Amino acid sequence: MNLPDDNGKLRMAPPESPEQIARKLERERLLANREREYGLEQSLGNFRVGSVKALNAVPLTRGIEAQTFYATPAKLAEMLRRDELDAALVSVVEPLRNDRYDILDGVAVAALGEVKSVFLAHRRPLAEAKEVFCDTASLTSVALLKVLLAERGLKPEFKPLENYGAAAAKDFVLLIGDTALDFVLPPVASGTETIAASAAHQHKIFDLGAEWFELTKLPFVFAVWALRRGIENQELRRQLHEAKDFGLDTLDHIVANRTEYTEDFRKDYLGWHIHYHLGPDEKRGIAKFIELLRKHGHGPVFEPKFVW
Repeated sequence: MNLPDDNGKLRMAPPESPEQIARKLERERLLANREREYGLEQSLGNFRVGSVKALNAVPLTRGIEAQTFYATPAKLAEMLRRDELDAALVSVVEPLRNDRYDILDGVAVAALGEVKSVFLAHRRPLAEAKEVFCDTASLTSVALLKVLLAERGLKPEFKPLENYGAAAAKDFVLLIGDTALDFVLPPVASGTETIAASAAHQHKIFDLGAEWFELTKLPFVFAVWALRRGIENQELRRQLHEAKDFGLDTLDHIVANRTEYTEDFRKDYLGWHIHYHLGPDEKRGIAKFIELLRKHGHGPVFEPKFVW
């Protein structure tokens, strides 16, 4: 009786090392992300969508950047009112003051505490504020600052800031978004994470997110997707949710590949100071904001209508 030849036996592949398994999983993850990105590239169809260029909005337009029109919050609000956009990431006061939009549920630009990029920079004590110069692109931040100061018994006059270069010369100046970050963060040398000289101002920072939390113990919602009523937009809503999910799932990629400021700051800012969900706590924050707007005579204000 002949024994089978050992050379004919099936040979088992050697087990993969942890490093090989990790590389394989990373390749599969990158492939899945490319497929998701490809699926979003033409997903908006004929819908007209607008957003802001600020760093804190980047995760909400992941995959749909090329289909999105970018402008300031104030400009986006104007375009929505003229029906030139079907959806826009706008200051939350826009749908609160104009009863012609729905708010996309589940998605927001919000903060629970210090937000870093919305603040009043002041060289003199707040009690001495007689006039505040403000970024003309801002909407919610002006309303929020008026409420926060009114709660302290302060009602200064608000004036437009003539240009960003003039901010450092003002005793009281309200700044938002990347312009605010540029004001307080030192510049970064091109192509490195090396910090250069300190920002040239002598102001104290009154962070509106931190002050709101101190007052209410609630998150503050700075921006939402406002949806124009009167059109069928279920597919648009689905795609905006998918863009947000894709952005948060690939937040590490965004942090690593953006160039604003330092990578450590981007990680802290996008992963901690800003959050992107709109849930029960955020809605309570919106309700409290409405209450205080009405209390201090900043109306009319309409109840928000959320749609998923």
